[in-house]
Amino acid sequence: MRYSSHHLRCAVLALRHGGVVAYPTEAVYGLGCDPWNPLAVARVLAMKQRDPAKGLIVIAAEIAQLLPFIGALPAERRAEIVASWPGPNTWLVPVLPTTPRWLTGQFATLAVRVTAHPLAAALCRSYGGAIVSTSANRAARRPARTALQLRRALTTQPDVCLVGACGEQRSPSLIRDAQTGRMVRAG
Repeated sequence: MRYSSHHLRCAVLALRHGGVVAYPTEAVYGLGCDPWNPLAVARVLAMKQRDPAKGLIVIAAEIAQLLPFIGALPAERRAEIVASWPGPNTWLVPVLPTTPRWLTGQFATLAVRVTAHPLAAALCRSYGGAIVSTSANRAARRPARTALQLRRALTTQPDVCLVGACGEQRSPSLIRDAQTGRMVRAG
């Protein structure tokens, strides 16, 4: 996948200044922001008209970028999670006490994933950390798979849109509970 380094730098700058960025993922376009910035997260939730109690997903280019959020897990569970990445496998993990409530919503866990999408991974790598990642659509509507669908799906547009192809996956990522291995949502 080819993308402009200029556009990537613009997206990183937007993230660092509380902006919202749209980008392709394994399945759909995502909306992302700095997970530590409550105002940026509030903007994403408002754009989606999403209930904050539902929580959000945080993606990264590598597991080290997720460690500031993840609480204790048994070694065999951690090994299973790491073996499933990178890819469209989202895990609900226990969180550290410093993990913001605006990410977890009403839950004691956080949804995390190491993305296999080259542009989403490049964004996290260039940003130097994990980012919020939620589908680019209003609540209860179909997620966008193209930049044009993205523009039509949202009444408020993101600050930067990284244009690229979504992955081949046609359904949202598989979600599993990291403590039990139980499937929460089929992919």
